[in-house]
Amino acid sequence: MNATKIHAISLLLCLLPFLLPAQNTTDSIPAVMEEYRRDSIERFVNMAIPPDSADVARLEKKSFWRASAETVGFNVGLWAFDRFALKGHYAYINWNTIKANFKHGFEWDNDHLSTNMFAHPYNGSIFYNAGRSNGFNYWQSELFAIGGSAMWELFMECEYPSTNDIIATPVGGAAIGEVLYRTSDLVLDDRTTGGKRFGRELAAFIISPMRGINRIVTGRAWEKRPTSGRHFGIPPISIAMSLGTRLLVFQDADNLTKAGAAARIDIEYGDRFASKTKAPYDYFSFLMELNAMKTQPLLSRVEIIGRLLSREVIDSKNDWLSVGMYQHFDYFDSDTIRNQPLEDDTKPCVVPYKLGTPASVGGGLMFRHTEPPQWNLDAYIHVNGVLLGGILSDFYRYYHRNYNWSSGFSTKVGINLNLYKYRLSVTLANQIYRLYTWGGYDHTTEWSQTPAGRPINIQGDRSNATFSHLEFYANYRLWKNLYATLGLDWYYRKTTYDRYDSYTSGNVIFSSSTLLIESHQSSLYFMLTYSF
Repeated sequence: MNATKIHAISLLLCLLPFLLPAQNTTDSIPAVMEEYRRDSIERFVNMAIPPDSADVARLEKKSFWRASAETVGFNVGLWAFDRFALKGHYAYINWNTIKANFKHGFEWDNDHLSTNMFAHPYNGSIFYNAGRSNGFNYWQSELFAIGGSAMWELFMECEYPSTNDIIATPVGGAAIGEVLYRTSDLVLDDRTTGGKRFGRELAAFIISPMRGINRIVTGRAWEKRPTSGRHFGIPPISIAMSLGTRLLVFQDADNLTKAGAAARIDIEYGDRFASKTKAPYDYFSFLMELNAMKTQPLLSRVEIIGRLLSREVIDSKNDWLSVGMYQHFDYFDSDTIRNQPLEDDTKPCVVPYKLGTPASVGGGLMFRHTEPPQWNLDAYIHVNGVLLGGILSDFYRYYHRNYNWSSGFSTKVGINLNLYKYRLSVTLANQIYRLYTWGGYDHTTEWSQTPAGRPINIQGDRSNATFSHLEFYANYRLWKNLYATLGLDWYYRKTTYDRYDSYTSGNVIFSSSTLLIESHQSSLYFMLTYSF
């Protein structure tokens, strides 16, 4: 099992706290209060329970030296595993390699998209939670992620430090890390003992390993207390799990198709229309899609939208509107769908698309209109700046890399309509990314492949690209919380390359400065969805 699959399964374990049995303790909601308010097919919101002030004071007590030691210890432990178990060539370090790293400085690396866009941010979440689980807040914990990443890049490898890693690891690590920290908080309960306590501690450890280590080091893992020990109490939460089949259609001259099993997990945490934002990620959404399909990656999609700050603009009987700033983490992955190589380099590559934006932030609007009990409507729009992104290249090939590093912007728009007393739900959403590779490779002498020899320090092809994902979902309630789901989505990628090809005819020089390549892929889903 490769690293990407391991990380995907680790995220899947985020669901454990929702599946563990609830405790019949003081967390119970008084009978006079409505236990659930049905807002949509994927949103069954429980009445929120605030955290105990004693728990908050205890968990926000800072320990700088323990957090620093855990950050350094994780790097040393990971290096030792790479050096003595895996015997990785990059792990043979000494003072000369460290001096060379400082002298040479940072450059763009050539690892897999899954490594740079998912595995490294996941490692960043470990550094981040070294700070978070030792009392530091979101912004302060980011400093531990930056420090841990810088230590690894400059000291722990004999390869030159990576420009993309020093951005993606801490920034993407904060997004993943806060989601995992808050999810692990839901499963913990210091009032329990025995097998239930062990199960909860084990689940929390798997979800957020650094928090689990801290609980063991401090003795909190087995300490029985009169309060739950949760940092955030029980916020409004909803989750939808879907399982079924997926049909892929690669829409080019060949119209190739593939089919296999698919799963989708959708979590919404917190109140999207809270009148006041207390802390980053008091509200976030998490989406993950998995494939069991030949030639396709297990992990095909991860999206996190975390609210950093917001303000409620409208709060009336039937309408709500909030405006805020949000952090975004996006990861889309596909793999080879053709059986034969291309004969013509002006056709799309054998992979239809790849995209990652581990460092993205922007403004967003969220709106809701209700006409209870018949129907309601949710809508949102986000406009984001992308500090670091990566998108599939049709030409750049070096080592494990087949994508261009880039920057740019993105927009996300969506609407969800619930009808017939929430028996039917219809969702339509579109997200568009515009990415620019501003430090590309000059293909005057070479075009179809990068030069042989040592890796070259470039972002990729000189190009600009548009990536669009349009999706439609319809859910129909079959029985209680069980729904039939029909999904359609369309992926579109358009990349314009600066070829700089030229030739001479007589005294005239002809130049073909650009090349446009497009690729399309459609998906059809048939799934069963359970919401709770």
